[in-house]
Amino acid sequence: MDNIAVLIPCYNEGQTIEKVVTDCEKAISGYPNSHVYVYDNNSSDNTVELATKAGAIVRHEYMQGKGNVIRRMFREINAKCYVMIDGDDTYPAQDIPKMADFILNQNYDMVVGDRLSSSYFSENKRPFHGIGNKLVRGIINFFFKNDIRDIMTGYRAFSLEFVKTYPVLSHGFEIETEMSIFAVVNNLAVKNYVIDYRDRPAGSESKLNTFSDGVKVLRLIGTLYRNYKPFQFYGLFSLLLIILALLIFIPHVWIPYRMTGKVANMPTLIVCGFCIIAGIISFYSGLMLDAIQRKERREFEFRLHQIKEMYDDWE
Repeated sequence: MDNIAVLIPCYNEGQTIEKVVTDCEKAISGYPNSHVYVYDNNSSDNTVELATKAGAIVRHEYMQGKGNVIRRMFREINAKCYVMIDGDDTYPAQDIPKMADFILNQNYDMVVGDRLSSSYFSENKRPFHGIGNKLVRGIINFFFKNDIRDIMTGYRAFSLEFVKTYPVLSHGFEIETEMSIFAVVNNLAVKNYVIDYRDRPAGSESKLNTFSDGVKVLRLIGTLYRNYKPFQFYGLFSLLLIILALLIFIPHVWIPYRMTGKVANMPTLIVCGFCIIAGIISFYSGLMLDAIQRKERREFEFRLHQIKEMYDDWE
């Protein structure tokens, strides 16, 4: 088992990968049995050759997408501490020991490299990326009640327990959002660590599409809110249906009935009845799914204990 495993997912990062690997190797030089892993995701440039030349252990994931790469990394590598960093040279590798210390010695499960509290908005030359980061952070902090300051950063450190219990479901760049929400809903210990972000060097292009990937992230947030907080989700839907039914029923059915003693709008009454029934069904669906979710959380705690026992055996 590695002490620290530095994980670098890569797709066409030939311009910067050699420097990133060299910087990471230097950062972990004081930790025995620690390695830098580069996982190439079908690069068409010289990323693999340069990463190998710099001393990284190079492996491959042929299913396209950052989420697929991270799934492969987490499945194949066993380490006391995992540090994930992008291969575009936008994150300071010299912070790896400090971030690893929070995992190894202070029992945190995830350390978030916080760009938004430092130089991100002055360094980043893509304005919509900054707006998108703020929007996603605001939505998640509102719905999931947490204080993670940079939801979409690619610079993170993880504990063994996090990595071996985290089910990677996303395929692309929405993976960082999924990680953040997973940590929050499972009450894992998260540390915000401010880093100095620097923009990509000239000629290096981001693979993140602001609008299409942004839509995927927002859709994922909605899906995870429904899955992790079903009572709130379906309870809100139930409340909206009942309010809608009352707004239609009172002026179009109830008031005319009180005035004339007759139901003049029978189709409207039927529609309102169906809305009320749908609201009741939604409410009880939320109750049942909430019970299932609570059971899942209990089972997650048992899985944490199992991972800890496995870890002790490896020791």
